[in-house]
Amino acid sequence: KTTILELGGGQGRDTFYFAQNGFNVVVLDYSETGIHAIQQKANALGLSDKITAIVHDVRTPLPFSANSFDACFSHMLFCMAITTQELAALSKEILRVLKPNGLNFYTARNTHDAHFQQGVHHGEDLYETFGFIVHFFSEEKVRLLAEGYDIVSIDEFEEGELPRVLYRVVLQKPDAQ
Repeated sequence: KTTILELGGGQGRDTFYFAQNGFNVVVLDYSETGIHAIQQKANALGLSDKITAIVHDVRTPLPFSANSFDACFSHMLFCMAITTQELAALSKEILRVLKPNGLNFYTARNTHDAHFQQGVHHGEDLYETFGFIVHFFSEEKVRLLAEGYDIVSIDEFEEGELPRVLYRVVLQKPDAQ
């Protein structure tokens, strides 16, 4: 696998890790400031030939043709203030742009997290704490969003000082699609 689509790249922490380890990365983020920072750092590190950074709202169709990427990666993008319906559409879009046998890796905070059902409820499993809305995932929601994929793994892990409790999800596009 050599071509990665990264969704919600933020400041590019994972983008640069992938590029420095031989991958070609197309990174999308909603923030023009974040994309500009990634482009500047890619130039400074001599990685501009490995990284393409694009401003894009993932709630709209992905701007790529079918079967374009070996893998898609997103760290906590799925737990942003995005509805389940929008996430289902995004999941189908990722499936469309992945090559056969392509992998979709994502992480999302889950319903075992200490902040689940804390703060202001915004419908579904969306809760606002500290001015930030988080979409929490049950395993059932992960399986719902895996429609069309083969589930490789769903693992729980902790991250950070709170700690946050997340699912690490690995899905594979079937060969026949």
